[in-house]
Amino acid sequence: MERLLDPTTGDYTGKSETSLANAVYLRLMIPLGSYWANPEIGSKLHLLRREKDVTRVRTLASQYAEEALAPLTAADDGRAKSVSVETSSLRKGWLLLLITVIQADGSRVTFKQPVSVA
Repeated sequence: MERLLDPTTGDYTGKSETSLANAVYLRLMIPLGSYWANPEIGSKLHLLRREKDVTRVRTLASQYAEEALAPLTAADDGRAKSVSVETSSLRKGWLLLLITVIQADGSRVTFKQPVSVA
């Protein structure tokens, strides 16, 4: 078990969690290449902050999230069997990523991650 991070604030919630919630959150919110311990962890979602909320940007957001989460399904990690990402408009200036992870034990967990766009 690990302490759970709140995806909207980045602060600890005071709860413990056994799912991949923190791994998903950190892989999405850390800019790719900026994590000192492993420059391969992170995503390109930060590049979308100045983009408009259009279909092309939603497609990019989905691709960036899938790229960032792919290592969770790799043979050397194996914490997840599969990861799928859907995007929708949350409100003006925000996208919502709906991430479904099938964990190694077969349980299905869905995460919601807001992403800022212009």
